Amino acid sequence: MALFPPMLHNMGTRITVSRSALEALLAEAAGAHPLECCGLLWAGAGLDVARIEPCANVAENPADSFEIDPAALIAAHKAERAGEGRLAGYYHSHPNGRSGPSGRDRVQATGDGRQWAIVAGGAVTWWSDDPSGFTPLSYQTPSS
Repeated sequence: MALFPPMLHNMGTRITVSRSALEALLAEAAGAHPLECCGLLWAGAGLDVARIEPCANVAENPADSFEIDPAALIAAHKAERAGEGRLAGYYHSHPNGRSGPSGRDRVQATGDGRQWAIVAGGAVTWWSDDPSGFTPLSYQTPSS
């Protein structure tokens, strides 16, 4: 069985994600379990998601929710404005194994079109945070 199937969804837009970012997401979630991990997704090198940046989960109850450290978010937006990369989106894990956005995720969403990765049950699902709600994304990894 392949570690990363080429697609987890057959609907929505297909994004390209580096194998190293996928591996890092799975490792980050496993290391944080039973708490939720969270962080930033960065584009680069012709990839929609080239790397991840783990951030502190400052949620009041990180066992069932996440809040990316506001200082990390501010720094990321400043770096993006300075031309130091493109912030593609955000990630977090669901230790309960639920692969889709939770009700809390839907409330926190801003509809900014950025990607969300949710790590659950040893897999990663991808979503676009659209103005009308979350849209599932398929993904591929480069063959090289």
